[in-house]
Order: sequence, then C-alpha cells, then structure tokens
Amino acid sequence: MSTGAKVGARVLGVSECINAPIRAPVSTAPRLELSSGSLEALKWLALLLMTLDHVNKHLLHASVPELFAAGRLALPLFGFVLGYNLARPGALASGSYSRTARRLTIFGSIATIPFIGLGGLGWGWWPFNIMATLLVATLCAWLIEVGGPARLVAAAAVFIVGGALVEFWWPGLAVCVMAWAYCRRPSWLRLALWIGALASLYVINRNLWALAALPLIFAAGQVRLNLPRGRLGFYIYYSTHLALLWVLAKLA
Repeated sequence: MSTGAKVGARVLGVSECINAPIRAPVSTAPRLELSSGSLEALKWLALLLMTLDHVNKHLLHASVPELFAAGRLALPLFGFVLGYNLARPGALASGSYSRTARRLTIFGSIATIPFIGLGGLGWGWWPFNIMATLLVATLCAWLIEVGGPARLVAAAAVFIVGGALVEFWWPGLAVCVMAWAYCRRPSWLRLALWIGALASLYVINRNLWALAALPLIFAAGQVRLNLPRGRLGFYIYYSTHLALLWVLAKLA
C-alpha cells in the first residue's frame, strides 16, 4: 500500500470513530414498567391497608398488631404511585406536577377536618396528614426536575421545613422522592437510596415492614391488570373514610 493510501485509511478510520453513534451506558438496574391497571391496583391496595390500619388505631384502640404492620406498607406504595406518575416522560410539560399539587392541596385541606377530629395529634393539629406528605414530595420533585442551583436549594429547604410538618416526617418524604428518582432514571445507587429511605421509616414505625412494599412493587411490573383508572378516587376516598371513622369513633 502506498504512503498516500495509508494516510487516507488512517483519516477514514478517525472519521468513522468520530461519526460513530455514541452508545449510552446501559444501566443494569431494572426499569419499572407498570400497566395502568397494575398501578391502579397498587394504589387501591395501599388504600385498603391504610384503612385497616386506621380502623385498628381509631376504633380498635391499636389492639391488632398485624393490622398495624400491614399498614406500614401504605405510605411506600402511595409514594411509589406518586413517583411513577410524576416520572412519566413529558410530565413536566403536561402540567402533571402542578395538577397533582393542586389536588393534594384541595383534598388534603378537606381531610384536615376529620383528621384533626380523630385526635391523637400533637398540639391538636400536628403533623399534617399524608396528603401533605405527598404534596411536599411533589414540590421537591418539581423543583429538582426544573433544575438550576436556586431551585435545588429551594428543594432542600422545602424538604427540611416540610419534613418537620407532615406525617412520617423526613423519612416519609425521602421514600417518595427516592421512588420518583428511581422511576425517572433507574440505577443501583438510586435503588440503594430508595431501600435506605424505606429502612429509615423504622425510626417512626419501630419495624421494617415498609421494606415489604418493594417486592410488591417489582412484582406488579410482571403482571398486567385491566383495572380502570379513577383520577379522583384516591382523593375522595381518603377524605371520606376519615370522616366516616370520625363519626364511628364518636358513636363508639
């Protein structure tokens, strides 16, 4: 081969390397892909477990420890459903964050009346109910998604201040935010942080039953259920069941 041919081959080789498509590193962490029906089933399972836990607490005077243990799965499931929906492609552009925050604010405010009426809160009102926890987590996720140094600082401030005011405190917020982060961009590090957040609920629950939500979530990704989605069902049910428990507790 002539000198000119060798030079040409080298130039061609360099050009091919430069113009070759860049392949993104493949994450080995499993991506969660749930059907709409499976996601809805997880949400209603969480509502059922939460209801049983509340019945045990307010009507049975916490006399059934099995119901308390089952109720520890409710928040992790709620946090996952919230995070999965907010992590959908185009959620920011479609207004999903603001729409979710608005609904949580409205129905969370309504639920505050029976939530306080049921009693057992510090100073008669603290902490705010689970919808407030999901609201603060939504605001944190929105600020992180929009990005920028100022918004990241604001997200940290919302997390710190909000965590002191809502049910399940900072561990509960961490569970929701890490579920969103993992659904948005799966990695082994995010999975480890999600597991760590679930384990941190031990500080509040005094058990590790929250971790049992994780296998349920990953198992739900393996089945496709045909369950209709109710957009406001969760919000209406939460306020209604608290009001009903309040009435029953007064009659007991």
